[in-house]
Amino acid sequence: MPLIDMPEFSGDLLAEFAARRTERVNTPVIQPAEPFLDMAGEDLRRRIFLTESETGANLCLRPEFTIPVCLRHIETATGTPKRYSYLGEVFRQRREGAYEFYQAGIEDLGDKDIASADARVIGDAIGILKALLPGRKLGVTLGDQAVFEAVVNALGLPFGWQRRLIHAFGDMAHLEALLERLARPQPVTGLDPEIAGLLASGNEAELVSRIDRTMQETGYSTNASRSPAEIARRLKEKLELAETRLDGTALLLLREFLTLQLPLAEAPAALAGFADAADLKLGPAAALFDARLAALANAGADLSAMTYRAAFGRPLDYYTGLVFEVTEEGSPAVLAGGGRFDRLLTLLGAKDHIPAVGFSLWLDRIEAARGAAAGRKVEAGFRADPPREEKSVQ
Repeated sequence: MPLIDMPEFSGDLLAEFAARRTERVNTPVIQPAEPFLDMAGEDLRRRIFLTESETGANLCLRPEFTIPVCLRHIETATGTPKRYSYLGEVFRQRREGAYEFYQAGIEDLGDKDIASADARVIGDAIGILKALLPGRKLGVTLGDQAVFEAVVNALGLPFGWQRRLIHAFGDMAHLEALLERLARPQPVTGLDPEIAGLLASGNEAELVSRIDRTMQETGYSTNASRSPAEIARRLKEKLELAETRLDGTALLLLREFLTLQLPLAEAPAALAGFADAADLKLGPAAALFDARLAALANAGADLSAMTYRAAFGRPLDYYTGLVFEVTEEGSPAVLAGGGRFDRLLTLLGAKDHIPAVGFSLWLDRIEAARGAAAGRKVEAGFRADPPREEKSVQ
């Protein structure tokens, strides 16, 4: 039995989901932990509640719904396109608020018209919030993981550095630290002189042989999770990454891109201007960005209430393109957030590629916003209806 009450507006929310022709699903509260540990990102991994089964399998309390809904879709072999909705409890540690709370949302799986699906999911999030918070002014912040990846790729960095920067997308402090390392590389210290010499010579066969001998001599090989060849490869990659320096011009370009923040309607021109000035080819990522904007405009979205921020991302590793959040104007509290996760279902075991996009609603924050609005109405009522003067007794 739930320890917390379902929000009083849950019926209205479910009606909104039904009006959007979604299929409501539920998933077990106890989930296999590996998918979250492998794919959800460090921010979520350190907040989940872990346990073990009798056989030693890692389990956790459901920390979010996207991965469980996708696993359920794969297990039931349901065809696509498919639109799922959910409403239930999630369990994770938070800086503020209870560790057990309700979330709801929509996962839109299998629609190959990426721009249209992106526009629809943004419209759904805004439309539902407007129904639950009538008369409130909402703001939308959008980012795009694919555009950031295209910029990083166009700068010609080694793959390892590209992976590091992309992994840090959305965490500006982490990105700045990585850019600082690219500006001022630090040499790798503490290597055995012989191994350092073999790395410098490029003699990979001898390097692998030397690592193998060391593992045999120390007995490490009996418990090693990596082979000598893999250790050699990782050492070479570590050395390459440590010695990589991003030239001043490229570093300035990347920092200039990350400072872009402007009304969404102006973003395509700004991105095109940046790419032209920097002589970078953003290719399909820029084309999809433009198509998404056109789909939003065709759907009647209020683009004036939307902001594009190039450095904006969300703290989950599975996003691949669009990322967005919705807030109430004047409040930092995120009421809805989501994005595109086109690789997730394949990584979870789907045999075919399934494009996917979705969002979640933070119901406790919505409930607090509704309560604040009700309080303001009561206060306004008291101000508008001053107490009547009592008649004197004759």
